Amino acid sequence: MPIHITRTFQINAPPDAVWVVMIDVERWPEWTESEKSVERLEQGPFELGSTAKLRIRRAPVAGVWKVTEFTEGRSFAWENDSGGVHGMATHLVEPDGDGSKVTLTVTLSGLVATLLTPILAGVARENVRMEAEGLKRRCEDNPLA
Repeated sequence: MPIHITRTFQINAPPDAVWVVMIDVERWPEWTESEKSVERLEQGPFELGSTAKLRIRRAPVAGVWKVTEFTEGRSFAWENDSGGVHGMATHLVEPDGDGSKVTLTVTLSGLVATLLTPILAGVARENVRMEAEGLKRRCEDNPLA
């Protein structure tokens, strides 16, 4: 059974401002403790097919994530296969009054995810919490940073 974690929250910033922060993935370690490092593996805009090497907090090795779904200004999903775990993470920003509603989702599946569900679910839940809180803080405190 896959591990599925979703967190939806409000940000007091317009969706376009949140989107700019969200897709600048190499700067994620500046505002979320869930990422130790992020390295884009190609030049150019972040879009469908883009890849990045992520060193995620409490993950034993860095993994390459590839963007598999992309809607400009609204959402992206990326996937990774590493160590017997298939990961998919989605990032969605929607207008909400004068601000934004953001939904972050992580799904982990595969043999290792099944065997280590209690451990991996806790780590994933904590990482999603850190990303949500960090994104909110970054967008509300430093909207142009």
